[in-house]
Amino acid sequence: MSTGLRRFREPRPSPAPVAGERCEMCAEPIDARHGHVVNVESRALLCACRSCYLLFTVPGAAQGRFLAVPDRYLYAPDFMLSAAEWDELQIPVRMAFFFHNSALGRTVAFYPSPAGATESELPLPTWDRVMAANPGLADAAPDVEALLVDRRPGGFVCHLVPIDACYELVGLVRSRWKGFDGGQEVWQAIDAFFEELRARSREVRAGHG
Repeated sequence: MSTGLRRFREPRPSPAPVAGERCEMCAEPIDARHGHVVNVESRALLCACRSCYLLFTVPGAAQGRFLAVPDRYLYAPDFMLSAAEWDELQIPVRMAFFFHNSALGRTVAFYPSPAGATESELPLPTWDRVMAANPGLADAAPDVEALLVDRRPGGFVCHLVPIDACYELVGLVRSRWKGFDGGQEVWQAIDAFFEELRARSREVRAGHG
């Protein structure tokens, strides 16, 4: 994944272009907090300069083939998901992200692993039941926003995030995982990731549309 995912950090004033980093659409130099554009057909996440990014915020641009990734972060403290439903979703680890894939016409589930983003077969009736209990999160934009769910000792937490934040987490796990259980370093980094995510998110009620 491109180094552009470093923009997850808090914005800093007047960033300078980073040597060697260029827009993957027009080749203009870009800074470290540039935006991203999703190729809906290939699922590629492209680093984009400001002009290209804004071009694809317009509905219907490029016949919908490319979509700008928004910058919306929400946190739902009342997210409703039971341990039994999590087991039904067939997620073998503590966290996963879910988004609507327009090319497939359905919601898909992925979880971070040492090998990268791993797809999990998603039983749609179970997921539909989960979403019916959490209508306040039903407006996640297809292809560019995801519901990132983390299983904690006290229950489940859910964030609605830009899709590039999910791949930030995937890259973190892939680069720092050591041995069979990952090692202490990676789990500390994952906890720090979610703490930072919570700090920048606006709180919403999942149980209310």
